[in-house]
Amino acid sequence: MRRIRLKRGSWVAVFLIFSMACRDAKRYHDDKPVQKEWTSRALQEIDSFQQQLNAEFRDPEQSPLPDRYRKNFNGLDFFEPDTSYRIWAQLEYTPDAIPFLMPTTTERKSTEVVYAIAHFKINGKSFELEIYQNQDLLEDPAYADYLFLPFLDETNGNETYAGGRYIDLRIPERDSILIDFNTAYNPYCVYNKKYSCPIVPKVNMMPTPVRAGVKAFRPKK
Repeated sequence: MRRIRLKRGSWVAVFLIFSMACRDAKRYHDDKPVQKEWTSRALQEIDSFQQQLNAEFRDPEQSPLPDRYRKNFNGLDFFEPDTSYRIWAQLEYTPDAIPFLMPTTTERKSTEVVYAIAHFKINGKSFELEIYQNQDLLEDPAYADYLFLPFLDETNGNETYAGGRYIDLRIPERDSILIDFNTAYNPYCVYNKKYSCPIVPKVNMMPTPVRAGVKAFRPKK
């Protein structure tokens, strides 16, 4: 946030020969090179995300880390990149959704609206997650197309932060959207209590382990 039709009849032998040739030709015209190229590009994008996130955490102007943690910071702990967690989801738009106040880790409320519902499969299971649009950010041109996907999964409280993780998205030009769980990150309040972070709605619980993205934060002292 991508025939030939042959007539039946006396030409059966020719058809069989032609069919066998086509099957052999598929060895050189299948989708493997395309898949390999797509996977390579995906891995590059995941690596770029990780490097950028680590750079932000090292930068005292951007980092959510307190000084005592940042001075020994060597990088966040990520799951190994896994392109099976990089999926295309079908969007069910919700144009009549009413804005609501999403609770946060402080007394602040975040004004959100359900922009769409994403339908997809992971680990052989079908899921649907609500994707939100923050109403306050609409006034900022840099974030006018920003979408917010918070989610919970079965790794929470063990391998990942108990309160769930976030994914940043942008409004797509079609009825599907690329969701890369390798770009899932922790709320900033995980690192510093001064931040006010939206609490992940229970409706976005995925009853499956999502071993992709940022792991639980265990500071080095």
